Amino acid sequence: MTTSRDAAASTDPPPQTLVLLDRVRKGDVDAVNGLLERHREAIRRMIDQRLDRVVQQRVDASDIVQDVLIEANRRLGDYLANPTMPFQLWLRHMARDRLIDAHRRHRVAASRSLDKEVSLEAAGAADRSRANLAGELADRELTPAAVATWRELERRFAAAVEQLEEDDRQIVLLRHFEHLTTAEAAEVLGLSKPAAGMRYLRAMRRLRVLLEGVA
Repeated sequence: MTTSRDAAASTDPPPQTLVLLDRVRKGDVDAVNGLLERHREAIRRMIDQRLDRVVQQRVDASDIVQDVLIEANRRLGDYLANPTMPFQLWLRHMARDRLIDAHRRHRVAASRSLDKEVSLEAAGAADRSRANLAGELADRELTPAAVATWRELERRFAAAVEQLEEDDRQIVLLRHFEHLTTAEAAEVLGLSKPAAGMRYLRAMRRLRVLLEGVA
C-alpha cells in the first residue's frame, strides 16, 4: 500500500541533486558547478525538442543552454531561499523563457527572411533532434544493420509523435524526452496528477495506433 509519505517522496528530485543543493546552501562553490552540470543534458534535451526549426538557423542551442545555466547561477540564492518547485522544473521555466525570447527575436520579427533560409537538410536535422532514440537506445557495438533498424524506429516514432494532437504531444515529450515524472509533467501543464496520468495513457494509446499506421 502506498502511503502519502511514499507518494511525496516519489516527486522529490534525485538524491544527488538534494545532496548538491544542501552543499550549495553550506557555501560549497564546487557544488554549484556540479549541480548545474548535472542538469545540462536535460536542459539541452528540452531545448532541442522545443527550438523552432527556423530559429535553429540563427541560434545555437548550446548558447541557449549556457545562458540558462548562467542565469541559474545568478538566481540560485533566490531559489534556495524559496524553493517553490523541484530544481529541474525551475531550470525548465528559465529555459522556456529563453526559448520564447529567441522565437520572438528571430522568428516573429523576421519570419519572412528566415523562412527563405531554411534548407531541406536543416529541416531533416531538426526532425532527427526531435526524437533521437537511436542515440539513446542503440548500443555502440550494434551491427550496421541493427543501427539502421534503430534509425527506422526513430523515424517512425518521430513521425507518429508529430501526428498527435497538441495536448497529447506535450505530455509525450515531457515524459519521454524531458524525462519528467507524472507529477512534474502535471505541474508543467497545470493539471492534477491524476489528470496528467489519464492524458498520458490516452496519448500512448493514440501513439500506438499511429505507429501501426506509419510506413
